[in-house]
Amino acid sequence: MEKANESRTYTMTIAGLERTLPLCRLNEHLSIAAFVIFGDVELTVASAAELLKKAPEFDVLITAEAKGIPLVYEMARQSGKPYFIARKYPKLYMSHPISVDVRSITTDKEQTLYLDESEMAVIRGRRVLIVDDVISTGESLRALEMLVERSEGKIAGQCAILAEGDAIDRKDIFYLEPLPLFEN
Repeated sequence: MEKANESRTYTMTIAGLERTLPLCRLNEHLSIAAFVIFGDVELTVASAAELLKKAPEFDVLITAEAKGIPLVYEMARQSGKPYFIARKYPKLYMSHPISVDVRSITTDKEQTLYLDESEMAVIRGRRVLIVDDVISTGESLRALEMLVERSEGKIAGQCAILAEGDAIDRKDIFYLEPLPLFEN
């Protein structure tokens, strides 16, 4: 764990690109560096390329709504593989959605993720790469794992641009850079 600096920012290099992240206070003792990929096309493209170099063989990509969407789209575009987004709410197009509950470190309440039976049919029997922007507690990954398993897919791997906190030491994921936690 690092000590939060006076400027309340953290500068790091990700996929060869330098970025300065603002520190956000979680509680009186702990802050995290806020990593938001939205709008950063250069970082999204570079990160997708680097993750694909590390990825095992896969047939389909999946992420949770919302921050992983630009990354999973770019990985799908570069690889030519289809992707799915586990939605936060059931949509009208979903005829028979399945759901799992998740509680993430960056969300203040429990959420539910949904996948439709038509998406499940594509996943069935295929190798699925789970994608996220940051892995911290692993709760989002667990929810996606459950959706893939309920769809009878095979988890090929799990990846993120950054791993934070205890996720840094996990052996079942791959990522581009570690992201420390910060003492206040």
